[in-house]
Amino acid sequence: MKNKQKTKRAIAKRFHTSGSGKIIKNGNTNTSHLALSKQRKTKNHLRKKRQISRADRRRLNRLITR
Repeated sequence: MKNKQKTKRAIAKRFHTSGSGKIIKNGNTNTSHLALSKQRKTKNHLRKKRQISRADRRRLNRLITR
């Protein structure tokens, strides 16, 4: 019997999959650590949900359960 691969919890907290299988970045990543040195405009843009590029999608697909 083949063992299932566990979900990487750190990745699952930062990304999720859409209904069509695209990987979406959650809106709260990269906003808390060293936030004082980041500009307000940068943090506002990081709050939005974004679609991950195709190259990264292949790499992250194995780590996130659908």
